[in-house]
Amino acid sequence: MASIIEGIGLTKRFGFGDAAVVAIDSVDIHIEERELVMIMGDSGCGKTTLISLLGCILTPDDGEIRIDGEQVDTVNHDLSLIRREKIGFVFQMFHLLPYLTAMENVMVAMDIAKTKAFESENRAIELLSRVGLSDRLHHRPGQLSGGEKQRVSFARALANRPKIIFADEPTANLDSRQSDNLMNLIQELRHEHQTTIAIVTHHEGLKENADRIIQMKDGRIIDA
Repeated sequence: MASIIEGIGLTKRFGFGDAAVVAIDSVDIHIEERELVMIMGDSGCGKTTLISLLGCILTPDDGEIRIDGEQVDTVNHDLSLIRREKIGFVFQMFHLLPYLTAMENVMVAMDIAKTKAFESENRAIELLSRVGLSDRLHHRPGQLSGGEKQRVSFARALANRPKIIFADEPTANLDSRQSDNLMNLIQELRHEHQTTIAIVTHHEGLKENADRIIQMKDGRIIDA
């Protein structure tokens, strides 16, 4: 199976001179099409920084990124365009807009992609219904539980039909029952939408859901 995304010799430093911290240290990584991988390791090992690089939120100091076999020019490319067309993100703290409804939060992603209003509304309703929130379309984030907010986040991440979704600690704010329900949903969505999913987590109980575990330590991959 072909790799949907690759990082080759990725390095990321924060700070300058003697105070610089190497967060990602010459990492090689590949994730295959329709694969569900979990990136694991102790807090501070570089997990979130790595997916931020692969997801074109951060730019590497060294190394290259390939998406669909094409090298990403992190200097000259419009990285927001790449994110909009090929990548979905689910953040630990949800990052939902508090003054918008669940449906509007999903539609925002499509508005940025200049999807026609009636198409974005229909797709938002479809996705929110699929994640079990057909009765929460017009609720704002403050009216939703943690599990419901996370489901809205996944619906939003799927809005523009991305090649890959990166999820940063998606179960961190959920209890064990909600975590199990969310992982079942993730598996179903992956197969339905043929989407690759990479999850950053420290939750050992989620391992059984993964096709592959990528273990990190001190900014490096020590087992994949």
